[in-house]
Amino acid sequence: MTNRDHRVISTGTPPWKSPVALSVFLHLLIVVVALAGWSWTSPVDEPPPRSISARLITQQQPEPSPVVEPDDQPDRDQQRRAEEEKQKKAEAEAERRRQEEEARRIAEQKAREEEARRKAEEERKKQEALAKEREEAKAREAARQKAEAEARERERQKAEEERKRKEAERKKAEEEQRRLEEQRRQEEAERRRQEEEARKEAERKRLEAERRLKEQQLEALAEESRKAKEAEARRQQQAAAARAKEAQMLSESEKYQALIRERLSQAWYPPSSATEEMTARLQITLLPTGELASVKLVSSSGNTAFDNSALSAVRSLNRYPIPDDRETFERYFRQFTIEFNPRRLR
Repeated sequence: MTNRDHRVISTGTPPWKSPVALSVFLHLLIVVVALAGWSWTSPVDEPPPRSISARLITQQQPEPSPVVEPDDQPDRDQQRRAEEEKQKKAEAEAERRRQEEEARRIAEQKAREEEARRKAEEERKKQEALAKEREEAKAREAARQKAEAEARERERQKAEEERKRKEAERKKAEEEQRRLEEQRRQEEAERRRQEEEARKEAERKRLEAERRLKEQQLEALAEESRKAKEAEARRQQQAAAARAKEAQMLSESEKYQALIRERLSQAWYPPSSATEEMTARLQITLLPTGELASVKLVSSSGNTAFDNSALSAVRSLNRYPIPDDRETFERYFRQFTIEFNPRRLR
């Protein structure tokens, strides 16, 4: 058996006409016929058969003929009839058994034949079912092959259409590429023409610019020479003015420095322990008004009293004499250093 789906095959035969029902019916019929035959073979009021008295004669042992006694005849007849009756019954029983055996044999033969027919019918149906399944399988296989062939054909057609589409797209792309290439060549030619014109225009402008530049350079050189001469004259004038200013500032700074030293010398009272070797350097910062902004000891004399006396002298002045010129003030008097020494005040 193959692993196929089992199918229930209906032959359209009524159940009472099935082989099993027919077999059972035949068996019952054989039994009835056997019983009827047995009842027919039973003797009813048959005349007793004639008795035959026989004697076996042998050459070896001859025996004398039996002597029938007239007085025992009725008993022997009765006994003979009983034996005959018994023999008939035995024969009837044997016949009945033979008929039953024959009926059984026939029934079994029919049953075997019916079983063989049934098996043959089942085999035929089985073969028909197998043939039908094979036909259905062939039909399914044919349908599958047809479907596959149709699918392959569809795929082939689809592939062919795709190939044609790609071929058309390739040709279109090539055509577009050729068109773009031609357009690019035209644009390149136009660009080169424009570049050539632009180059020529640029060259013309460059030459014009160079000409103008040379003219401008010549003019600039002339102007520069003129300005240089004027600048040199101004520089000389400024230098002369600066020297005069410097001389004036130096003169004023020396004058006001002398005034400041004089004021501090008047305000300074060195301690008794001061010696001529002691020197204290102080850094003084003034305001534009001449007021003291700050004072700082930058170099000690080694004697605290000496240092403090110098600091006290610087702080004692309410206003320092300074020049009215702001430049001179910023340069010389905004911040300056002064030394305190018993011999000199610098």
